[in-house]
Amino acid sequence: MASTGSASELRRTLGVSDAVVIGLGSMVGAGIFAALGPAARAAGSGLLLGLAVAALIAYCNAMASARLAALYPASGGTYVYGRERLGPFWGYLAGWSFVVGKTASCAAMALTVGAYVWPGQAHAVAVAAVVALTAVNYGGVQKSAWVTRVIVAVVLAVLASVVVVCLGSGASDAGRLDVGTSGGVGGVLQAAGLLFFAFAGYARIATLGEEVRDPARTIPRAIPLALGIALAVYVCVAVAVLSVLGAGGLGRAGAPLADAVRAAGVPGLVPVVRVGAAVAALGSLLALILGVSRTTLAMARDRHLPGALSAVHPRFKVPHRAELAVGAVVAALAATVDVRGAIGFSSFGVLAYYAVANASAWTLSSAPTARVPPSVGLLGCVVLAFSLPAVSVVVGAGVLAVGVGAYGVRRWVAAR
Repeated sequence: MASTGSASELRRTLGVSDAVVIGLGSMVGAGIFAALGPAARAAGSGLLLGLAVAALIAYCNAMASARLAALYPASGGTYVYGRERLGPFWGYLAGWSFVVGKTASCAAMALTVGAYVWPGQAHAVAVAAVVALTAVNYGGVQKSAWVTRVIVAVVLAVLASVVVVCLGSGASDAGRLDVGTSGGVGGVLQAAGLLFFAFAGYARIATLGEEVRDPARTIPRAIPLALGIALAVYVCVAVAVLSVLGAGGLGRAGAPLADAVRAAGVPGLVPVVRVGAAVAALGSLLALILGVSRTTLAMARDRHLPGALSAVHPRFKVPHRAELAVGAVVAALAATVDVRGAIGFSSFGVLAYYAVANASAWTLSSAPTARVPPSVGLLGCVVLAFSLPAVSVVVGAGVLAVGVGAYGVRRWVAAR
């Protein structure tokens, strides 16, 4: 690693509260406004069980990421951990999974913003959102943290309103919260797989490791704190919405939170929920661009991506070329393709990414008790990945295979 103060190194400006806010901006995003419906369709009355399974696996992954980030406080997250603990190939596979999957997720999130703000011009609004947030990120990570702080405050206020309205209405019925497994074990696991990605944003803290002050102390505190707050928010929202719509009604809902406040007798809150969803999508997009650009930087430093992308801006101390490249690709996708229904491989790729993180953490200690969390996390990632819909598994595996092929070709060319 470059020495402190090197021109190629990013600036350490983020404290615990900044890191927690960036994690929350990723986790308390647009997913909570939409993911509950598909999860309820899969699990039925087992929705809350699916949420618990997702939270357990996310916790194990978070602990693995926190331990590794404290040891390797560099940009790139699991790309760096896999490279250092398991070897170059596994680091590359994690980086490839993250960059490709999350770039598609960026485009989908941008289109979500467009769909909520101006449905008739969703693509144009999506491109404008990508350009604006890329400019924010270009100005320095502190500006990004400040914008994320505002976004998180707005989204939490909207979610709190939904919870209060639903639980305080005459339509709320505690009997609808009965935990069962009407969707079967497979349904609960599929719901957990869908809900897991609502928690996956804590990795953004790790991918920003090179920009965190005192990372050995800050990151292990920030990751579980952000995850704990997000879990509390999700439980409250899920219970409130379930108490009004029930598992069946929630599974049929196109916009679960909006449908819930309407059913609770407060239709005037629906526009507020729509605004909250758009703002949440902006927060997720901002954090996604941050994470993808930092992993791109790390891979470019090792020449798995063009070396020019490893440049760090002399004034703002951000990977400006990586940010511009990511922004350009995402803007192009958002302008030309509706990827919301075609990014199943993103889910598969993220689970592959976290599987490498857990395998890396497993090597940190030979003590059986220390190996339990990463073992549970690794097994959970594999099970959830293959519990996803078949199309997601096939496409996801295909995208990973393309990355493996590219790695093999590069090694073959280098050896000649």
